[in-house]
Amino acid sequence: MCLKQKKGNVSINSKFGKKKKFIVIFFIICILLSLIGCFYLFLGNNDSKDKTKKDKIEDVNTVTKKKLTVYDESSGKRPIAVMIDNNVGNNSHVGLQDAYLTYEIIVEGGLTRIMAIFKDVDTSVIGPVRSSRHYFLDYALESDAIYAHYGWSTYAENDIKALGVNNINGLYDNGYYRDYKISAPHNVFTSIENLYEVSSSMGYRITSDNYHLLNYTTDDVNFDAKSNLLNANNISMTYSYSQVRSYVYDSSNKYYLRYMNNSPHTDRDSGLQYHYKNIIIIKVNNRTIDSYGRQDLDTVSSGEGYYITNGYAIPIFWKKDSRSGKTTYSYDDGKELVVSDGNTFIQVVPVNSDIIFS
Repeated sequence: MCLKQKKGNVSINSKFGKKKKFIVIFFIICILLSLIGCFYLFLGNNDSKDKTKKDKIEDVNTVTKKKLTVYDESSGKRPIAVMIDNNVGNNSHVGLQDAYLTYEIIVEGGLTRIMAIFKDVDTSVIGPVRSSRHYFLDYALESDAIYAHYGWSTYAENDIKALGVNNINGLYDNGYYRDYKISAPHNVFTSIENLYEVSSSMGYRITSDNYHLLNYTTDDVNFDAKSNLLNANNISMTYSYSQVRSYVYDSSNKYYLRYMNNSPHTDRDSGLQYHYKNIIIIKVNNRTIDSYGRQDLDTVSSGEGYYITNGYAIPIFWKKDSRSGKTTYSYDDGKELVVSDGNTFIQVVPVNSDIIFS
Protein backbone atom coordinates (compact mmCIF):
# COMPACT_ATOMS: atom_id res chain seq x y z
CA MET A 1 0.00 0.00 0.00
CA CYS A 2 2.77 2.44 0.90
CA LEU A 3 4.54 1.81 -2.36
CA LYS A 4 1.35 2.43 -4.39
CA GLN A 5 0.61 5.71 -2.51
CA LYS A 6 4.18 6.90 -3.13
CA LYS A 7 3.87 6.15 -6.79
CA GLY A 8 0.62 8.15 -6.88
CA ASN A 9 2.33 11.21 -5.27
CA VAL A 10 5.16 11.03 -7.80
CA SER A 11 2.66 10.96 -10.68
CA ILE A 12 0.73 14.00 -9.32
CA ASN A 13 3.93 16.00 -8.77
CA SER A 14 5.14 15.08 -12.24
CA LYS A 15 1.90 16.30 -13.84
CA PHE A 16 2.07 19.57 -11.82
CA GLY A 17 5.68 20.10 -12.90
CA LYS A 18 4.90 19.63 -16.56
CA LYS A 19 2.02 22.09 -16.33
CA LYS A 20 4.28 24.65 -14.65
CA LYS A 21 6.89 24.23 -17.37
CA PHE A 22 4.24 24.65 -20.05
CA ILE A 23 3.04 27.92 -18.50
CA VAL A 24 6.59 29.25 -18.27
CA ILE A 25 7.32 28.29 -21.89
CA PHE A 26 4.04 29.84 -22.98
CA PHE A 27 4.89 33.14 -21.27
CA ILE A 28 8.37 33.09 -22.76
CA ILE A 29 6.92 32.55 -26.23
CA CYS A 30 4.44 35.40 -25.70
CA ILE A 31 7.22 37.71 -24.58
CA LEU A 32 9.35 36.75 -27.57
CA LEU A 33 6.43 37.30 -29.95
CA SER A 34 5.77 40.69 -28.36
CA LEU A 35 9.41 41.66 -28.73
CA ILE A 36 9.45 40.53 -32.35
CA GLY A 37 6.26 42.49 -33.03
CA CYS A 38 7.72 45.60 -31.41
CA PHE A 39 10.91 45.18 -33.43
CA TYR A 40 9.04 44.98 -36.76
CA LEU A 41 6.78 47.83 -35.71
CA PHE A 42 9.91 49.89 -34.96
CA LEU A 43 11.40 48.99 -38.33
CA GLY A 44 8.14 49.84 -40.06
CA ASN A 45 7.99 53.24 -38.38
CA ASN A 46 11.62 53.89 -39.29
CA ASP A 47 10.97 52.85 -42.89
CA SER A 48 7.96 55.11 -42.96
CA LYS A 49 9.96 57.97 -41.47
CA ASP A 50 12.83 57.31 -43.87
CA LYS A 51 10.43 57.19 -46.80
CA THR A 52 8.77 60.41 -45.68
CA LYS A 53 12.17 62.00 -45.21
CA LYS A 54 13.31 60.71 -48.62
CA ASP A 55 10.13 62.00 -50.25
CA LYS A 56 10.71 65.39 -48.67
CA ILE A 57 14.31 65.43 -49.90
CA GLU A 58 13.17 64.45 -53.39
CA ASP A 59 10.52 67.17 -53.29
CA VAL A 60 13.17 69.72 -52.30
CA ASN A 61 15.51 68.47 -55.02
CA THR A 62 12.69 68.75 -57.53
CA VAL A 63 12.37 72.40 -56.63
CA THR A 64 16.07 73.22 -56.37
CA LYS A 65 17.06 71.25 -59.47
CA LYS A 66 14.55 72.81 -61.83
CA LYS A 67 15.90 72.40 -65.35
CA LEU A 68 16.52 75.09 -67.95
CA THR A 69 14.33 75.08 -71.03
CA VAL A 70 16.66 77.13 -73.26
CA TYR A 71 18.76 74.00 -73.91
CA ASP A 72 19.50 70.59 -72.37
CA GLU A 73 22.35 71.14 -69.90
CA SER A 74 22.98 67.40 -69.60
CA SER A 75 23.28 66.68 -73.33
CA GLY A 76 26.87 67.86 -73.85
CA LYS A 77 26.01 68.55 -77.49
CA ARG A 78 28.32 71.07 -79.11
CA PRO A 79 26.55 74.19 -80.46
CA ILE A 80 26.54 75.11 -84.13
CA ALA A 81 26.75 78.76 -85.22
CA VAL A 82 25.27 79.54 -88.65
CA MET A 83 25.91 82.74 -90.60
CA ILE A 84 22.61 84.17 -91.88
CA ASP A 85 22.09 86.51 -94.82
CA ASN A 86 20.26 89.66 -93.71
CA ASN A 87 20.19 91.44 -97.06
CA VAL A 88 16.79 89.92 -97.69
CA GLY A 89 13.16 90.65 -96.90
CA ASN A 90 11.61 90.54 -93.44
CA ASN A 91 9.89 87.23 -94.20
CA SER A 92 12.79 85.44 -95.94
CA HIS A 93 14.48 83.80 -92.95
CA VAL A 94 13.66 80.29 -91.82
CA GLY A 95 14.51 78.30 -88.69
CA LEU A 96 15.90 81.17 -86.61
CA GLN A 97 13.37 80.78 -83.81
CA ASP A 98 15.08 77.55 -82.76
CA ALA A 99 18.39 79.31 -82.02
CA TYR A 100 18.99 79.76 -78.30
CA LEU A 101 21.47 82.60 -78.92
CA THR A 102 21.48 85.03 -81.86
CA TYR A 103 23.79 87.91 -82.83
CA GLU A 104 23.32 90.78 -85.26
CA ILE A 105 26.35 92.89 -86.27
CA ILE A 106 27.03 95.56 -88.85
CA VAL A 107 28.79 94.69 -92.12
CA GLU A 108 29.77 96.68 -95.23
CA GLY A 109 27.36 99.18 -96.71
CA GLY A 110 25.62 99.83 -93.38
CA LEU A 111 23.85 96.47 -93.67
CA THR A 112 23.88 93.75 -91.00
CA ARG A 113 24.44 90.03 -90.85
CA ILE A 114 23.05 87.53 -88.32
CA MET A 115 24.69 84.58 -86.60
CA ALA A 116 22.28 82.06 -85.05
CA ILE A 117 23.59 79.48 -82.56
CA PHE A 118 21.71 76.19 -82.16
CA LYS A 119 21.94 73.50 -79.47
CA ASP A 120 19.77 70.46 -78.68
CA VAL A 121 17.37 71.07 -81.56
CA ASP A 122 16.87 69.31 -84.90
CA THR A 123 15.90 72.22 -87.13
CA SER A 124 15.28 70.88 -90.63
CA VAL A 125 15.67 74.12 -92.60
CA ILE A 126 17.94 77.06 -91.70
CA GLY A 127 18.82 80.01 -93.87
CA PRO A 128 19.54 81.68 -96.10
CA VAL A 129 23.18 81.00 -95.21
CA ARG A 130 25.79 83.61 -96.12
CA SER A 131 29.52 84.23 -95.91
CA SER A 132 31.70 84.82 -92.89
CA ARG A 133 33.00 88.10 -91.47
CA HIS A 134 36.00 87.78 -89.20
CA TYR A 135 34.61 89.45 -86.04
CA PHE A 136 31.72 86.97 -85.88
CA LEU A 137 34.34 84.33 -85.09
CA ASP A 138 34.92 85.96 -81.70
CA TYR A 139 31.32 85.22 -80.66
CA ALA A 140 31.28 81.72 -82.14
CA LEU A 141 34.51 80.79 -80.35
CA GLU A 142 33.30 81.92 -76.93
CA SER A 143 30.41 79.43 -77.18
CA ASP A 144 32.73 76.67 -78.46
CA ALA A 145 30.52 76.42 -81.56
CA ILE A 146 31.17 74.73 -84.89
CA TYR A 147 31.06 77.59 -87.39
CA ALA A 148 28.89 77.17 -90.50
CA HIS A 149 29.08 79.63 -93.44
CA TYR A 150 28.96 79.82 -97.22
CA GLY A 151 32.03 81.74 -98.34
CA TRP A 152 34.22 84.22 -96.49
CA SER A 153 35.96 87.55 -96.70
CA THR A 154 39.75 87.49 -96.99
CA TYR A 155 39.97 88.62 -93.37
CA ALA A 156 37.68 85.81 -92.23
CA GLU A 157 39.54 83.23 -94.31
CA ASN A 158 42.88 84.24 -92.77
CA ASP A 159 41.50 84.25 -89.21
CA ILE A 160 39.68 80.93 -89.56
CA LYS A 161 42.91 79.29 -90.65
CA ALA A 162 45.08 81.08 -88.08
CA LEU A 163 42.72 80.36 -85.18
CA GLY A 164 42.03 76.77 -86.24
CA VAL A 165 38.28 77.30 -86.20
CA ASN A 166 36.18 74.17 -86.80
CA ASN A 167 34.23 75.51 -89.77
CA ILE A 168 32.00 74.18 -92.55
CA ASN A 169 32.38 76.32 -95.67
CA GLY A 170 29.76 75.73 -98.35
CA LEU A 171 32.24 76.70 -101.07
CA TYR A 172 34.17 73.48 -100.39
CA ASP A 173 32.21 71.35 -97.91
CA ASN A 174 28.94 69.44 -98.04
CA GLY A 175 25.92 70.15 -95.87
CA TYR A 176 24.23 72.90 -97.91
CA TYR A 177 21.82 73.09 -100.82
CA ARG A 178 20.37 75.80 -103.05
CA ASP A 179 16.69 76.55 -103.54
CA TYR A 180 16.64 77.57 -107.21
CA LYS A 181 13.25 79.23 -106.84
CA ILE A 182 15.17 81.99 -105.04
CA SER A 183 17.81 84.19 -106.63
CA ALA A 184 21.44 83.57 -105.70
CA PRO A 185 23.28 84.33 -103.46
CA HIS A 186 20.25 84.44 -101.16
CA ASN A 187 19.16 80.82 -101.73
CA VAL A 188 21.52 78.64 -99.66
CA PHE A 189 20.02 76.53 -96.86
CA THR A 190 21.07 73.82 -94.45
CA SER A 191 19.85 71.75 -91.50
CA ILE A 192 21.19 70.77 -88.10
CA GLU A 193 21.33 67.11 -89.15
CA ASN A 194 23.40 67.96 -92.23
CA LEU A 195 25.83 70.09 -90.28
CA TYR A 196 26.45 67.47 -87.57
CA GLU A 197 26.95 64.76 -90.22
CA VAL A 198 29.53 66.89 -92.02
CA SER A 199 31.18 67.81 -88.71
CA SER A 200 31.62 64.13 -87.87
CA SER A 201 32.98 63.33 -91.32
CA MET A 202 35.51 66.15 -90.98
CA GLY A 203 36.65 64.85 -87.60
CA TYR A 204 35.30 67.76 -85.59
CA ARG A 205 34.39 67.28 -81.95
CA ILE A 206 30.60 67.32 -81.60
CA THR A 207 30.43 67.42 -77.80
CA SER A 208 31.34 70.28 -75.49
CA ASP A 209 31.58 71.15 -71.82
CA ASN A 210 32.66 74.75 -72.50
CA TYR A 211 29.66 76.23 -74.32
CA HIS A 212 28.15 78.03 -71.31
CA LEU A 213 28.13 81.79 -71.78
CA LEU A 214 25.20 83.42 -69.99
CA ASN A 215 24.24 82.93 -66.36
CA TYR A 216 20.66 81.68 -66.66
CA THR A 217 18.11 81.40 -63.90
CA THR A 218 15.22 78.96 -64.19
CA ASP A 219 12.89 81.68 -62.88
CA ASP A 220 12.17 85.08 -64.38
CA VAL A 221 14.70 87.73 -63.46
CA ASN A 222 13.36 89.95 -60.70
CA PHE A 223 14.36 93.60 -61.02
CA ASP A 224 12.46 94.80 -57.94
CA ALA A 225 15.60 95.76 -56.03
CA LYS A 226 17.16 97.67 -58.93
CA SER A 227 16.89 101.46 -58.87
CA ASN A 228 18.19 102.24 -62.39
CA LEU A 229 15.48 100.45 -64.37
CA LEU A 230 14.02 101.76 -67.58
CA ASN A 231 10.59 100.91 -68.92
CA ALA A 232 11.13 98.83 -72.03
CA ASN A 233 7.81 97.98 -73.61
CA ASN A 234 9.13 99.42 -76.86
CA ILE A 235 12.78 99.33 -77.93
CA SER A 236 14.45 100.86 -80.96
CA MET A 237 18.11 100.97 -82.11
CA THR A 238 19.96 102.02 -85.25
CA TYR A 239 22.80 100.31 -87.14
CA SER A 240 22.93 102.84 -89.93
CA TYR A 241 20.67 105.34 -91.66
CA SER A 242 18.95 102.43 -93.46
CA GLN A 243 18.89 99.77 -90.74
CA VAL A 244 16.65 100.08 -87.66
CA ARG A 245 15.79 97.24 -85.27
CA SER A 246 12.96 97.32 -82.78
CA TYR A 247 11.05 95.14 -80.34
CA VAL A 248 7.62 95.32 -78.73
CA TYR A 249 6.93 93.57 -75.45
CA ASP A 250 4.10 91.03 -75.47
CA SER A 251 3.10 91.01 -71.80
CA SER A 252 0.70 88.08 -72.15
CA ASN A 253 3.51 85.80 -73.41
CA LYS A 254 6.36 87.58 -71.62
CA TYR A 255 8.56 87.89 -74.67
CA TYR A 256 9.61 90.51 -77.22
CA LEU A 257 8.34 90.57 -80.81
CA ARG A 258 11.07 91.53 -83.27
CA TYR A 259 10.84 94.10 -86.08
CA MET A 260 13.27 95.03 -88.87
CA ASN A 261 12.87 98.51 -90.34
CA ASN A 262 9.50 98.80 -88.60
CA SER A 263 8.07 95.64 -90.19
CA PRO A 264 7.48 92.37 -88.33
CA HIS A 265 10.37 89.91 -88.68
CA THR A 266 8.61 86.66 -89.53
CA ASP A 267 9.62 83.09 -90.34
CA ARG A 268 9.22 82.17 -94.01
CA ASP A 269 7.73 78.74 -93.37
CA SER A 270 5.75 79.12 -90.16
CA GLY A 271 4.65 82.71 -90.76
CA LEU A 272 5.19 83.41 -87.06
CA GLN A 273 6.90 86.56 -85.87
CA TYR A 274 10.28 85.96 -84.28
CA HIS A 275 10.24 86.53 -80.53
CA TYR A 276 12.81 86.52 -77.74
CA LYS A 277 12.79 86.28 -73.97
CA ASN A 278 15.96 88.32 -73.53
CA ILE A 279 17.61 91.11 -75.47
CA ILE A 280 21.17 92.23 -74.79
CA ILE A 281 22.41 95.39 -76.49
CA ILE A 282 26.14 96.08 -76.42
CA LYS A 283 27.90 99.08 -77.92
CA VAL A 284 31.07 98.10 -79.81
CA ASN A 285 33.29 100.45 -81.78
CA ASN A 286 33.43 99.68 -85.52
CA ARG A 287 35.43 101.16 -88.42
CA THR A 288 35.87 100.69 -92.16
CA ILE A 289 39.07 98.83 -93.15
CA ASP A 290 39.03 98.62 -96.95
CA SER A 291 37.67 100.23 -100.10
CA TYR A 292 34.86 97.69 -100.23
CA GLY A 293 33.57 99.05 -96.94
CA ARG A 294 34.28 95.97 -94.82
CA GLN A 295 34.27 96.56 -91.09
CA ASP A 296 36.41 95.75 -88.10
CA LEU A 297 35.11 95.72 -84.53
CA ASP A 298 36.81 96.20 -81.16
CA THR A 299 35.36 93.00 -79.75
CA VAL A 300 38.34 92.46 -77.43
CA SER A 301 37.61 95.45 -75.24
CA SER A 302 34.91 96.64 -72.85
CA GLY A 303 31.91 98.89 -73.01
CA GLU A 304 28.35 99.68 -72.06
CA GLY A 305 25.03 98.17 -72.94
CA TYR A 306 21.60 97.11 -71.75
CA TYR A 307 19.88 93.93 -70.66
CA ILE A 308 16.15 93.77 -71.43
CA THR A 309 13.57 91.28 -70.21
CA ASN A 310 10.01 91.27 -68.87
CA GLY A 311 9.26 94.85 -69.90
CA TYR A 312 12.33 96.48 -68.33
CA ALA A 313 15.85 97.45 -69.33
CA ILE A 314 18.85 97.85 -67.06
CA PRO A 315 22.27 99.31 -67.93
CA ILE A 316 25.10 96.76 -68.01
CA PHE A 317 28.80 96.52 -68.80
CA TRP A 318 30.51 94.03 -71.07
CA LYS A 319 34.13 92.92 -71.22
CA LYS A 320 36.08 90.50 -73.44
CA ASP A 321 39.75 89.74 -72.78
CA SER A 322 40.60 87.68 -75.89
CA ARG A 323 39.04 86.58 -79.14
CA SER A 324 38.20 83.11 -77.83
CA GLY A 325 37.58 84.33 -74.27
CA LYS A 326 34.02 84.64 -73.09
CA THR A 327 32.33 88.02 -73.00
CA THR A 328 31.31 88.80 -69.43
CA TYR A 329 28.21 90.83 -68.69
CA SER A 330 27.72 92.61 -65.36
CA TYR A 331 25.50 95.10 -63.56
CA ASP A 332 26.90 98.49 -62.61
CA ASP A 333 27.81 97.10 -59.15
CA GLY A 334 30.11 94.54 -60.78
CA LYS A 335 27.93 91.50 -60.12
CA GLU A 336 27.43 89.02 -62.94
CA LEU A 337 24.34 89.50 -65.05
CA VAL A 338 21.56 86.97 -64.41
CA VAL A 339 19.46 86.14 -67.47
CA SER A 340 15.92 84.76 -67.67
CA ASP A 341 15.56 81.20 -68.97
CA GLY A 342 14.82 81.56 -72.67
CA ASN A 343 16.24 82.50 -76.04
CA THR A 344 18.40 85.62 -76.27
CA PHE A 345 19.13 88.08 -79.06
CA ILE A 346 22.42 89.99 -78.69
CA GLN A 347 22.38 93.21 -80.70
CA VAL A 348 26.00 94.32 -81.23
CA VAL A 349 25.44 97.95 -82.25
CA PRO A 350 27.79 100.84 -83.15
CA VAL A 351 28.73 103.05 -80.21
CA ASN A 352 26.77 105.96 -81.71
CA SER A 353 23.59 103.91 -82.14
CA ASP A 354 20.42 105.77 -81.28
CA ILE A 355 18.82 103.53 -78.63
CA ILE A 356 15.33 104.45 -77.44
CA PHE A 357 13.20 102.88 -74.70
CA SER A 358 9.58 103.65 -73.96
